[in-house]
Formats: sequence, C-alpha cells, structure tokens
Amino acid sequence: MPARDIYHDTVIHALEADGWQITHDPLTLSYGGRELYVDLGAQRTTIAAEKMGQKIAVEIKSFLGLSPVQELEQAIGQYQVYHSVLRETESDRKLYLAVPQRIKEGLLAERFGQLILNSLQLQVLVFDEQQERIVSWIP
Repeated sequence: MPARDIYHDTVIHALEADGWQITHDPLTLSYGGRELYVDLGAQRTTIAAEKMGQKIAVEIKSFLGLSPVQELEQAIGQYQVYHSVLRETESDRKLYLAVPQRIKEGLLAERFGQLILNSLQLQVLVFDEQQERIVSWIP
C-alpha cells in the first residue's frame, strides 16, 4: 500500500466539513488480478436531495517537488488509470484529483494548465491546506 500524502488528513477534514463521510481510507480497486489504492472514498451525507448518496474517489497530490509539471504528469497518469478501473468497477463513483489552492492559482491557472484541465476533462477538488476547507470543485 502506498504512503499517505502529506495533505491526507487535511483533505479528510475538508471533505467532512463539506458534508462528506469518508467510507474508504484507502479505496481499494481490484481489476484483472491487480489491486490499486485511491487515497479516499467518500459519500455525500448532507440532506440536499440531488447530492445525497453521491459517491466519489479522491486522489490527493501535494505538488511539493521541484517540478510541478512533472508532478502533474505523474498525477494525470495515476488519475487516468484509476478513472479507467472505476468506469468498469464502480461507474457511479466520480474520481477527483485533490490539489492545494496554490496549484489551482498557479500551474492550473496558466494557459498550459487550462489546456490540460480542459482537454483531459480532469475533475479537480481544490483545498485550502491552512484552513482545511474545500475551495472549489472543477468542473
């Protein structure tokens, strides 16, 4: 099982504050004799009828390395693998890539980042690592 991201607990607190219940930590995906581990699985617990029972999987990335572009490349590869397996095994669960707000305001706000977000149709959860809150969901 892979090591937890530095923001693992931060994202758990942010999701819980936003009305999500953590159901898996980690969420194990099995397919074709292989096991994969998405950081978190969660289910919406608030009363809003259109969101009640909604299920998500969240892969958390800190982007603390020297090259944010290289980290994005690795994160996207992992995201696409998980997305493919989820489509086959749990098609009702949406996958999100969780990133700190500074990445959304930096790399993902740049022309390059916008191209990647739009062309790959990534679903991103942006969190404030200081306040442990969700800032936005993309899209």
